[in-house]
Amino acid sequence: MAVIAQEQSAAKETSSPDLNPIPILAVLLSGAFVAILSETILNVALNAIMADFGVASSIVQWLVTGYMLVIGTLIPISAYFMQRFTTRQLFITAMSLFTLGTIISGLSPVFAVLLVGRLTQAVGTAIMIPLLVNIILAVIPIERRGAAMGMVGLVIMFAPAIGPTVSGLIVESLTWRWLFYFILPISLASLFFGMKVLKNVSETSKPKLDVVSFLFSSLGFGGIVYGFSAAGKGEASFADPSVFIFLLVGFISLGLFSWRQLKLETPLLDIRVFRYPMFLIGLLLVMLVMMTMFAMMLVMPIYMQGALLFSAITAGLIMLPGGLLNGAMSPVMGRLFDKFGPRPLLIPGTIILASIVFTYRFTVPGVPTWMVTIQLVILMISVAMIMMPANTNGLNQLPPHLYPHGTAIFNTLMQVSGAIGAALFISVMERGQQSYLNDNSIVNPTAEQLADALTFGSQQSFSTGFYFALVAVVLALFVKRSTQSNSKVS
Repeated sequence: MAVIAQEQSAAKETSSPDLNPIPILAVLLSGAFVAILSETILNVALNAIMADFGVASSIVQWLVTGYMLVIGTLIPISAYFMQRFTTRQLFITAMSLFTLGTIISGLSPVFAVLLVGRLTQAVGTAIMIPLLVNIILAVIPIERRGAAMGMVGLVIMFAPAIGPTVSGLIVESLTWRWLFYFILPISLASLFFGMKVLKNVSETSKPKLDVVSFLFSSLGFGGIVYGFSAAGKGEASFADPSVFIFLLVGFISLGLFSWRQLKLETPLLDIRVFRYPMFLIGLLLVMLVMMTMFAMMLVMPIYMQGALLFSAITAGLIMLPGGLLNGAMSPVMGRLFDKFGPRPLLIPGTIILASIVFTYRFTVPGVPTWMVTIQLVILMISVAMIMMPANTNGLNQLPPHLYPHGTAIFNTLMQVSGAIGAALFISVMERGQQSYLNDNSIVNPTAEQLADALTFGSQQSFSTGFYFALVAVVLALFVKRSTQSNSKVS
């Protein structure tokens, strides 16, 4: 109790010109890196886990789906955490939970224990990601936020880019448990480093947690994320009763949640942030780009292996440079944003995105690997030109007291749009495949006919991504540079 009292007292000492943000950002970025890395590092190991514990694919998928559900459920209330607890309390709690989950997962004797460990990791991740962005808004002046947010982009894109590669090397040489043993030292180092150097940089208050809002939020975001995730796995479709019910409950609960927030004097998640036009446009741009990127990053590996006849290793290597370059370009785009503002990045970025997605409609069997690699590299550069500037410019328009709410909404809807994008584009691809087979009266397709059907379905999915990218181009035309001096809404 004494430690908590000291932390709450220290939290009143807000950021000052003498505060050195570099150690703070180093701690937060290291924690965010290992948390985001864990999101994708397990994907390659699912088959090995199935064999080890004797569970079906529908069960093992909960290691991924459950992770997304916890994040989608907890991030919406991160605004409450930011106001109620100090920077140090939140970071130490987040990294302690993540580290504990890592230990539990690595030592798990049965699948149920492994799942508990993964969900514990997810709780830490759900606290860590919005904390990172919120602290940047608190300690970095508005004219230098682009560079700082660019470093966030580096971490967010670099970690998942190397995750499958690292996972594949470890699983091939050792066992899946070493994935957690690999993460553990990094997590412990980040935790101890944070305990030593991290300072409190924002004031705390004692907002009341509205339990009804939390229940609506959990049912709303949890139902939507689970519904779209289930529909995108090929195990069910949107017409499946279980998927439909989850989505219906999710959207109704989300509507009730939004209505209640407008009635509360101190809302759990202040949706009045949507009154700020640059925040709204930035959010829509990020969601559209997330969905379009998912069209490429999910459909392309299937298409490359099933129709272009690339091996799994070749497909992975083709996708790696784009992810790495996206992360490397994020800090560069951040500095350009600080110097020139959002429009010189967003307008050409969305045009490049739409153009490169359009070219995927002409990527057919026989295309050389170098051409597909270049397409993905250009795609990921365009994403770097859009994501950070749209995010930063949108948050810049908010007054400081709305930073936690804006950050929570951005991170939550990024998770939701990722789930929607995954389900939507896989569904479009599968419907296109079936339509091709039906239109050509193919009952027992040959390997060549299956490849043709997959090509047709993939082209349908790429076309959908192209239409989304065109909407992003239109939205980018309305973006203006945000400053807090003109951020008040009447």
